[in-house]
Amino acid sequence: MTAATTLSLKLDNLSCASCVGRAERALTAVEGVSTAPVNLATETARVEFSTPATADALAGALDRAGYPARRETVVFEVGSMTCASCVGRVERMLKATPGVLEARVNLASERAFVTYLAGATTPETLAAKITKAGFPTRPREDTESTGPRDKAAEAQTLKRKALLAAALTAPVFILEMGGHVFPPLHHWVQSTIGLETSLWIQLILTTLVMAGPGRIFFTKGFPALLRGAPEMNALVALGTSAAYLYSLVSVLAPGILPAGTANVYFEAAAVIIVLILIGRWMEARAKGRTGEAIRALVALAPNDALVDVDGRTVTRPLAQVVTGEIVVIRPGERVPLDGEVIEGESLVDESMITGEPVPVAKAAGDTVTGGTVNGTGALKARVTAVGPDTLLAQIVRMVEDAQGARLPIQALVDQITAVFVPVVMAIAALTVLVWLVIGPDPALGLALVAGVSVLIIACPCAMGLATPTSIMVGTGRAAQLGALFRRGDALQALQAAQIVAFDKTGTLTEGQPKLTAFEVAEGRDADEVLAIVAGVEAQSEHPLGQAILRGAQDRGITLAKVQDVQTETGFGLHGQIGEQRILIGSRKYMAREKVPLTGFENRAEPMRARGETVFFAAIDGQLAALIGVSDPVKPEAEGALRALRAMGKEIAMITGDDAATAQAIADQLGISHVDAGVLPGGKVDAVEALQARYGKVAFVGDGINDAPALARADVGLAIGTGTDVAIEAADVILSSGSLSGVVDAFEISRRTMTNIRQNLFWAFGYNVLLIPVAAGVLYPVWGILLSPMLGAGAMAASSVLVLTNALRLRFVRPLLEEEVS
Repeated sequence: MTAATTLSLKLDNLSCASCVGRAERALTAVEGVSTAPVNLATETARVEFSTPATADALAGALDRAGYPARRETVVFEVGSMTCASCVGRVERMLKATPGVLEARVNLASERAFVTYLAGATTPETLAAKITKAGFPTRPREDTESTGPRDKAAEAQTLKRKALLAAALTAPVFILEMGGHVFPPLHHWVQSTIGLETSLWIQLILTTLVMAGPGRIFFTKGFPALLRGAPEMNALVALGTSAAYLYSLVSVLAPGILPAGTANVYFEAAAVIIVLILIGRWMEARAKGRTGEAIRALVALAPNDALVDVDGRTVTRPLAQVVTGEIVVIRPGERVPLDGEVIEGESLVDESMITGEPVPVAKAAGDTVTGGTVNGTGALKARVTAVGPDTLLAQIVRMVEDAQGARLPIQALVDQITAVFVPVVMAIAALTVLVWLVIGPDPALGLALVAGVSVLIIACPCAMGLATPTSIMVGTGRAAQLGALFRRGDALQALQAAQIVAFDKTGTLTEGQPKLTAFEVAEGRDADEVLAIVAGVEAQSEHPLGQAILRGAQDRGITLAKVQDVQTETGFGLHGQIGEQRILIGSRKYMAREKVPLTGFENRAEPMRARGETVFFAAIDGQLAALIGVSDPVKPEAEGALRALRAMGKEIAMITGDDAATAQAIADQLGISHVDAGVLPGGKVDAVEALQARYGKVAFVGDGINDAPALARADVGLAIGTGTDVAIEAADVILSSGSLSGVVDAFEISRRTMTNIRQNLFWAFGYNVLLIPVAAGVLYPVWGILLSPMLGAGAMAASSVLVLTNALRLRFVRPLLEEEVS
């Protein structure tokens, strides 16, 4: 019978005795729960249960009842993980802890992301459990600087160990193998120091290598073996120990071995350690570069800020600045924290946040972001966010969460690595047995070489690094290009989308109507007529009227003074300038007022075809001007859609705008599938219809009304300049606000998934091909038996190759930029 488990859960929404009763009934209804008393005062539930009940099932029951158990997420720094087997072991231990809902461990960043039920366990308990298993672990504090750990110190330590091991191994290798390459060397050794002295030198130097630089493999490998959780260190420790101990017996007591089998393999044990240390050194260097993009973002924030205190400027560490204080930003300096400009004007370079190279004008009332670079003007800003609440910190956190994601493609890796090392050990044992039974003389020596080769070559390092390194580099590069993946698995889902659906207003278009055409009747002065029309519209609240007003202001025109402005609902508006009566409105309004449109109606049709809303202006019953107002298409829209089509994606537009305007924009951009006049709820239906027809759908939007569709789509991409609601519902945020970010996100997704497949192909293919070779399948035919030293070199090279391949993602360029260049 399964032992009962007791969990203490913290609940939300408890307000009365009835709530307590409903929460208790919800818990006890879960099969396997024996008792579940709920305390209203402490807002906790103490649940005693056994299988088939689980923490997930309890949390689900409480969610459905409306009294959710509080979840908390913690990030752990996990040390001593060297391969996929380590990752699997840490994950299994975390998931087996009562109260843990999710655990994701990333070998590349050496971090664990854990979601657990508050009250059921604590970060300290989880850290202690993993540390006890041989992986030193601690929770990362909120106050710690975000971003990946710098691997420079670790790489330097490994470099020193590798160089020391190489210096000690060189004489061993020369004494043992030099004679095979250059026979006179063998005779020289025999005639000078003698063969026995040569063997003792090899024994002493190899012992120093294994006890010094190579000690790490034994102090970690054998405890893991004793715990029944062998990993890469255990394979290396077993292989080198077998070679070393056999050689030790051959030197100290050769008589106990069968005749002709007393051979030494000191050089194999020592060279294996050297090669693997060199591989780890190169791996640490490469791992350090996988997080460069995020480290670069973290480094954007300055260490200090100039704070205005009663008219005096005081320099303070950033951690001591609080919201509401005034910071002074001098020309050329970085903005220290997020804030609102209260004084001054300047151009601010926001490229590191948005990916857009053009500086943005800032004046009183505008917001500035910490880490951006001030131009030539001085600014004063009131701080609105500090520490983890700043946009820069949120971006780093978002990218880190995405980097810790587990992609669906990782499932295959997990299944294989869960049993990989035990299977390899079994294959090595079987290899030794087969060689002893049917191998030629010296069978014992050949069996040892083959067994050690299998152990050394079959390292799961490359498998463990194949996916997380590509995700880390890919999402980091995407962040630099202005595409922030909130969910790492969106990387895989995005490249699989068959169709990309766009909202129109604010996504494909600028989102703000503009005066795009103004034609006057013959004999009329354009500036004079525009001054009159804008004077009328200045007293209107209609968005299209405001567009006309902005158009006049942009041209520097002084508005005419108009009196008695009145709106004619559904038609337009009119006003008076002295004795002159001014009419502005639709064709229907002009017809009602009997204003002739001779010649102008034909000129209006092309404007309507372009998606412009057309107005007419009349002065004293005579047509004076033809006015076109439209929400212009974003300059980059055409190029972005063309690039998406080149990727094989279908394009659709879903908008609440009227059919005529939507179709005009669609024709301009070559969009064949248009859903117009759609309400916010209808956008979800439109997305579902596309999913039924095409498969996976990506939706791009920016407004509150787009949030349901962003959430319903397989991947939602929110324009970063849009509403917070839309951004929260999205899987990918385009911080630049530019549609080029959509193209970049798709390109990063495609390149990253291709990179992952290449890494997995190499990692699996390497083991599938070389394990049989190491076991000796080629020996009966060609007499080839793989040396353990070559196996160690190949194993180290496989990890470095996977990391180097992933690092190529750092050089992905913006696709539209490539197209232009």
